[in-house]
Amino acid sequence: MTVDDSGSHSGSATAHANGAAGGTPSDEEPGPRPIDHAAQDGAAPDGETDPLALRLEGLILGAERRYTPFQAARTAGVSMELASRFWRAMGFADIGQAKALTEADVLALRRLAGLVEAGLLSEAMAVQVARSTGQTTARLAEWQIDSFLAGLTEPPEPGMTRTEVTYPLMELLLPELEEFLVYVWRRQLAAATGRVVQAADDEEMVDRRLAVGFADLVGFTRLTRRMEEEELGELVEAFETTSADLVAANGGRLIKTLGDEVLFAADDAGTAAEIALRLIETMAGDETMPELRVGIAFGTVTTRMGDVFGTTVNLASRLTSIAPKDAVLVDGAFAADLQRAGDAPVSEAEAAAEAEKALAAGETPPSYRFALQPMWQRPVRGLGVVEPWLLTRRG
Repeated sequence: MTVDDSGSHSGSATAHANGAAGGTPSDEEPGPRPIDHAAQDGAAPDGETDPLALRLEGLILGAERRYTPFQAARTAGVSMELASRFWRAMGFADIGQAKALTEADVLALRRLAGLVEAGLLSEAMAVQVARSTGQTTARLAEWQIDSFLAGLTEPPEPGMTRTEVTYPLMELLLPELEEFLVYVWRRQLAAATGRVVQAADDEEMVDRRLAVGFADLVGFTRLTRRMEEEELGELVEAFETTSADLVAANGGRLIKTLGDEVLFAADDAGTAAEIALRLIETMAGDETMPELRVGIAFGTVTTRMGDVFGTTVNLASRLTSIAPKDAVLVDGAFAADLQRAGDAPVSEAEAAAEAEKALAAGETPPSYRFALQPMWQRPVRGLGVVEPWLLTRRG
């Protein structure tokens, strides 16, 4: 589908570096090239595209096909090389020199190039904007279409197929979904911007200290061999939905889902601890769900395109793999942050002494939300010897 700047790829491996959507940077428009119809999803020449697909495309894009990639780049005043990078970064396959682009494509190229020309974005950053937007919205669009069409158990008129129902459905949903998408994006942008400006310094904006956790379904591989595909899909969807809701409701951020595993982050250990224990408690109360295990680490992470990277993330993953069923393991830095914030005692002996002293003085003993139990030190592949702590609620 797209080839990134480092040379790694996902999807189509047929992208060429010399043309937007398969074009070339020559002064004359080149002749037609073979088109990978299997990768196009309706981007073939008009005569070779399903009529309903063309009608749907026109409805959704609000414009008809008018331009080849070469013509679109020239009209937008963008070099073919840059147009090609934008196109592929958004996740679209090469279309040779088919007349498949619209005024909207020209306007998008012009806007991105304008941001670069104005000095608001570097060229590399503009490509990243295109890539992150393309990857996010591609998944969103696939999910929405699957969900909407799956919900159509009965056509509005006898004899109508789901394909025929798609056009009127899109006609009704499109304006509402567009406004809702912009609303949610603005809300998320406001929240992300708020987190950045509250960072202690400029360095922390890039390399931030976060609590990072993985929640993993136990025995998922065995389940895939026993369950029907539809049943397995429903289980994964229920797990992802429940996890996403719990993470958001308790102040964390869902970074990504990986089928049987979710990755989340929080600004402090207390928030991450509450999320982890609520995940364990909720899944344990659902008889349809397998056991869950969670691993969390606290430290510096690198954030990029909504994802997190670094030793802290790797450590959280390793802790998850060695965590007991229905339990949460954390690293020493996470335990120390909980203790520093007063969310967990340094030790149960110290907590008992504090309580006894407070009661003797007629005062209210300190109240801790969580308990930490040191586990045996053990070597962790690639990270040396670590001392996990078992995290529980304090009764």
